[in-house]
Amino acid sequence: MDLHTERLILAEFTWADLEEIHRLHCVPEVDEYNTLGIPANLEETREIMRPFIEAGNQQPQAKYAWGIEEKASGAFIGMAGMSLSNDRFRLGEIFYKLFPDYWGRGYATEVARKLITVGFEDLNLHKIEAGTDIENERSVRVLEKVGMNLEGLRRKILPIRGEWKDGYLYAIVEDDPRP
Repeated sequence: MDLHTERLILAEFTWADLEEIHRLHCVPEVDEYNTLGIPANLEETREIMRPFIEAGNQQPQAKYAWGIEEKASGAFIGMAGMSLSNDRFRLGEIFYKLFPDYWGRGYATEVARKLITVGFEDLNLHKIEAGTDIENERSVRVLEKVGMNLEGLRRKILPIRGEWKDGYLYAIVEDDPRP
């Protein structure tokens, strides 16, 4: 399922995206709040991508991941994803990562809005969550802009560079107002 916003194309991952995804994961600023750490090589990135690509062949699909392309330039600017519970809880969890050159332009907000819309309107979700390191102020702003509510603090939940970090849990329910 490919997605389009006003300024972006979100195309489901293929193996052709491997080098761009690897390049994204190797940027220290992108890794700052990432629990995966910087991959040592392309093979490690391939293993990160594998569950998302293999999920595309499963029914019902439990994971989606998209490469993000800027329409105006055709540039690969990041990635986004959604995991689904595929059970009676109808729960999804979203994430997004952009190259730092594209931060502060509203792209993460545009992506998160689109994922929320698709989650509720196309995937019939009841609730969509997102987690973030409590120090990741940019991500907190994005989640609040798209109408997600702070539901809680998860103490020492994120293993980041050898430390356990606290994380916020944000969520939006299908009948919550969406800005």
